[in-house]
Amino acid sequence: MRALAHPLRLALLELLWRQGSVNATEAAAELGESQASCSFHLRQLAKFGFVEEVEGVRGRARPWRLSRRGLRVSNVQDDPEAEIAWAALERLLRDRQMGRYREWLEGRSAYSRAWREAAYHSQRVAWLTPAELEGVAEQITALFVGLFPDRRDDPAARPAGALPVELLSMGYPIAPEQN
Repeated sequence: MRALAHPLRLALLELLWRQGSVNATEAAAELGESQASCSFHLRQLAKFGFVEEVEGVRGRARPWRLSRRGLRVSNVQDDPEAEIAWAALERLLRDRQMGRYREWLEGRSAYSRAWREAAYHSQRVAWLTPAELEGVAEQITALFVGLFPDRRDDPAARPAGALPVELLSMGYPIAPEQN
């Protein structure tokens, strides 16, 4: 949780989700931060297992990549203080994601008709048990993980016109439990 508590670390993770790999200098230019600060925070993310150095490159220009393909955050903790902290982190992550979605909605007219027609949002209500909801989450996660995995790390594998696309899936009860 400490690894994700800093806004620059979240920004670095989001940058890596979009680009696949970056070095500290590229990250600094993209995020408007110093190279030293980006380098420090990338090392901190590595310490906690979120990022790793790309093999075969050493020195100042060494690129970093995600060591995990996605992030699933749960605020279910045994310690009440840890649960509060995880819930705050989860809200921060969702706020950042919804902010990017609002940016899309407000700026979509700048995209081609093809992108405007392809973009979607979907909402459904289904009556599920906790076990069924877990199963849905596992299926959706498996689908997301299987989507063109080589394209994230290998820019040459990306077809012309491909852009990074954020895919979100959430499932949660919308009515209180009846005991």
